[in-house]
Amino acid sequence: MKVYVPGDSAAKSVGADDVAAAIASEAALRGLDVEIIRNGTRGMIWLEPLVEVDRGAGREAFGPVTVADVPGLLDGTLDGLGLTDDLEWMKRQTRLTFARCGVIDPLSLADYEAHGGLAGLRRAAAMTGAEIVEEVTASGLRGRGGAGFPTGIKWKTVLEADAPQKYIVCNADEGDSGTFADRMIMEGDPFTLIEGMAIAALGVGARKGYVYLRSEYPDAIAVMTKAVDLARKAGVLGADLLGSGRTFDMEIRVGAGAYVCGEETSLLNSLEGKRGVVRAKPPLPALEGFLGRPTVVNNVISLATVPVIFEKGAQAYADFGLGRSRGTATLQIAGNVKRGGLFETAFGISLGDVVNDIGGGTATGRPVKAVQVGGPLGAYMPVSKFDTPMGYEEFDQNGGLIGHAGLVVFDDQADMLQMARFAMEFCAIESCGKCTPCRIGAVRGVETIDRIAAGDAGAQELLTDLCETMKDGSLCALGGFTPFPVMSALTQFPDDFATKQEAAE
Repeated sequence: MKVYVPGDSAAKSVGADDVAAAIASEAALRGLDVEIIRNGTRGMIWLEPLVEVDRGAGREAFGPVTVADVPGLLDGTLDGLGLTDDLEWMKRQTRLTFARCGVIDPLSLADYEAHGGLAGLRRAAAMTGAEIVEEVTASGLRGRGGAGFPTGIKWKTVLEADAPQKYIVCNADEGDSGTFADRMIMEGDPFTLIEGMAIAALGVGARKGYVYLRSEYPDAIAVMTKAVDLARKAGVLGADLLGSGRTFDMEIRVGAGAYVCGEETSLLNSLEGKRGVVRAKPPLPALEGFLGRPTVVNNVISLATVPVIFEKGAQAYADFGLGRSRGTATLQIAGNVKRGGLFETAFGISLGDVVNDIGGGTATGRPVKAVQVGGPLGAYMPVSKFDTPMGYEEFDQNGGLIGHAGLVVFDDQADMLQMARFAMEFCAIESCGKCTPCRIGAVRGVETIDRIAAGDAGAQELLTDLCETMKDGSLCALGGFTPFPVMSALTQFPDDFATKQEAAE
């Protein structure tokens, strides 16, 4: 009997390690032949610890499982949820990037290959750099870290740059509230990120790569470090990548937790051992990046998606999606929601379907008031905009941004004036301090919102003017995008601002 117990951080936070230890102890007492596999999470976070049992007829799901449930789990008397793959949450997804996550042993390269792993890299190893870049371009893959910039264009720029050394840098500094896709893939399927980085290296002519991982992810750091070592020993990395005669190796680097280091130029400064402050652009990192050399800087999900594109072909990936948003969105549903977790589906699903149908509405049972999409710099989307399709251009047209595809749900008790204040306060705390609109503007923003709360009606106009200055004058997205949550709260939920004024009067 095989028993799968997630070693993912989310599952461990609610007792997965204790459940795994109890299963091992109980099985030993009973003399049962039980193989315990610590897999990644399937993404159904509200059911964690989600334990799967395979007695030869498929993997049956049980969850949430407690230590007290273990005897019933082993003797077959504990009520199950059915076969994992037959659960509605799983059946409705289009799992491409996350196809293996929760299915395999994350640190088994043999398991990874048995489920399609390395097929894309082997194909890429027989292609020229230009052919690799064209394949990525044809897939329509765009940056999943927030900006949505076409990956193929970035790779082409680095490919065509003339330099003695080039680099691949993976931005794993996942700091947005309500986002956990990067962590999930690194803890549940690390080899797909390694494979994606290797394909990128072959495409642009890089010989060295770095994963910049935030210190708040100790489990991801441990898994990725082991996976890189295993890949190197197996010849997936090193001087003779898969026997191709080409070189690519990589390292894991850990950041100290600055939110602004999620911005690519701040990240590069930190990676070089400098203070994490934003660089002025131009020059672009694709031309002068890490150590002044041409550098591909891509998000975890962008790079982890590359292997499936090369395994199945660019057109197979591009067949999914909406408009210029091709492939799948890895939606992370969090906040005041009944069913929180990761749901991968083709771009085009409406925001309302994600929140109400997939997420099941609020955990409190109260009406949904707003959903912040895209992290702490994302706009608050009201229920009136729930018909907006999940797509980069479609969200932009409705005053929002998809960003890292994290969704945080709020019910009707949320105070949107306080949420706007939090956005400004967050910016003030996390600003690198290099540019005045962000460094000073966010501090003045907090003060201005406090004036509105105290009943100063004229301060609303001042807040609008301040947001326009921050949006147009900031060096990076931290100051430039903070106006999205602030102005969306002000314009979409005016009663929350008016109430404060009337109460003061």
